[in-house]
Amino acid sequence: MENRKKITDRCTQYALDVVAGKVLVGEYVRLACRRHLDDMEKAEAAPYKYYFDVEQSEKIIDFAEELTIAEGEGEKHVECYPFQCFILGSLNGWRKKEADPESGIHHRRFRTSYVQMGRQNGKSFINGIQCTYYGNFDTYRYGQLYCGATKQEQANIVLKEVIKFIESDAELAEWFKVHKHNNSIDCLQTHSAIKALSGDIKSADGFRPYLGIVDEYHAHRTNQMYKLFEGGIKKMKSTLISVITTAGFELKAPCYKLYEYCCNLLKGVFENDSQFVYIAQMDEGDDWYTPENWIKANPILEFDPDALENLIPIANTARDMGGEDLRDFLVKQLNIWIQWSSSVYIKDIAKWKQCAVLKSLKDFKGSKCYVGLDLSSGGDLTTIAIVIPYMVDGVKKYFVHTHSFIPAGRVDEHIKTDKVPYDLWIAKGLVTVTKTLGGVKTDYKYIIRYLEKLVEEYDLKPQLICYDPHNASAFLSDLEAMGYTSLCVTQSAKVLNDATVDFRLEIMAGNVEIEGVEVGSGKKKKVVPVDELLTWSIANAKEISNNYGEIRIDKTLNVERIDPIDAIIDAWTEAMKEEYRPDINEEVDKWLEQYENSKKMERW
Repeated sequence: MENRKKITDRCTQYALDVVAGKVLVGEYVRLACRRHLDDMEKAEAAPYKYYFDVEQSEKIIDFAEELTIAEGEGEKHVECYPFQCFILGSLNGWRKKEADPESGIHHRRFRTSYVQMGRQNGKSFINGIQCTYYGNFDTYRYGQLYCGATKQEQANIVLKEVIKFIESDAELAEWFKVHKHNNSIDCLQTHSAIKALSGDIKSADGFRPYLGIVDEYHAHRTNQMYKLFEGGIKKMKSTLISVITTAGFELKAPCYKLYEYCCNLLKGVFENDSQFVYIAQMDEGDDWYTPENWIKANPILEFDPDALENLIPIANTARDMGGEDLRDFLVKQLNIWIQWSSSVYIKDIAKWKQCAVLKSLKDFKGSKCYVGLDLSSGGDLTTIAIVIPYMVDGVKKYFVHTHSFIPAGRVDEHIKTDKVPYDLWIAKGLVTVTKTLGGVKTDYKYIIRYLEKLVEEYDLKPQLICYDPHNASAFLSDLEAMGYTSLCVTQSAKVLNDATVDFRLEIMAGNVEIEGVEVGSGKKKKVVPVDELLTWSIANAKEISNNYGEIRIDKTLNVERIDPIDAIIDAWTEAMKEEYRPDINEEVDKWLEQYENSKKMERW
């Protein structure tokens, strides 16, 4: 475990240069490099089970630079650009500390990889290097290596990269046998096989990919090929599912969902040590027509000034023509998913995570609170939110607690569609499973009992129950029976704008608090949010506006849940402006006490 300052490998040098601001990149590349450097520090501690093997990182890069490029006006050796060194070096260099007891091999850390860049940044070139290397020059024998795409022609692109490497080098050609008639290559040293796959392969069996490439994933209408590869790697000790793609036009495609997951992973919403991410895109607010900004989405342009210059008239034409031409330029050249991150409600998720404090509801016994309710139409999440405003040295603070409910019969379905661990959240007590009403619809009586329990246990004093009127008719009688005052909060931008804006401002100001737990030790000790569902929900929230510029939150896809944030904002509509609504009984008691004291003073 070498000290970072002593390491000069090309992968880590790129990360150091990016973090130091020496390389022009977007925020997600910066986060990826920061992750690499942070993980190297974590690798020095015994509990972290991975380490960075400089020799293995350099080995694949050295191999790549021994390959020959024959395409063009003359043959030349491959020269890996720094960003390519980072990708290849990371994928091959990060290893498990614990060696395999049978082989003694330190298996690779990353089992899945997501790389997104603009068009013509060498995406297929990188996959071609991996195919060639892992096919014949790694330790694995009888491996299955697949190049998968929606169409055979696209699937063959990566295969052709490998064939060009082979046919351009007589010595290399001795290690392979190419079968162009069935789009496959035999790896003679390891007895492995490289195959190009396309079309409907759902009936195929036996997929155990040592390397499974999903090329241009944005064009896949379903995640069928990805899941076939993923389903075959459970028992594989070293494996890699590699997605390298540009952005796409379809936000309902599986690629966009994976893209958003990977963005949140880099921002710290999720943790997944086996997923590699490199997303080259411009930052929000960057001018689309400034050529220097294009390098953020097209890192290869830094080394090809002619290509950068050639893109300028394309950009100008797209801007002038608008419509489909502009859309194609933004998506394919600038690597921007349409309906990009400008609509994200909380853009800096780190600010949200900083809201975590070592407090819980027990620290607010006897407090006034505002309750928000987001009621589902059937089998989706239903959430209750408790917002407790209080003062600290003259500054308003808000402690927020949420809890969600889901029908028993819908848990497995939502785990599959939403791709989040509801089962683990249920085990942690973040979600209550409702088992009545056939297990397919949330029984609101669970919510009533939950609220009653909190009120009794913590002596809370709900001032208002703020509810979304949708699906609330059957619930109102129960609320009235509890003796609480309820308020209907219409779900429109006009009604929700002030609360939506104010909630975000208070988060940014550090005045919102959520329950946290301490992790780490020594100088690296920090407090992180307990409620992962709540953090996932706020990462999903997008803002939409009406014609008057008033906003509310919404979600892009049906499988993105924002119910906890909806419930908070419902409660926030009143909590933000009526934190200290006087309690008449308390005021009378105070007056009587003051009156009695004044009488005693008169007698003295």
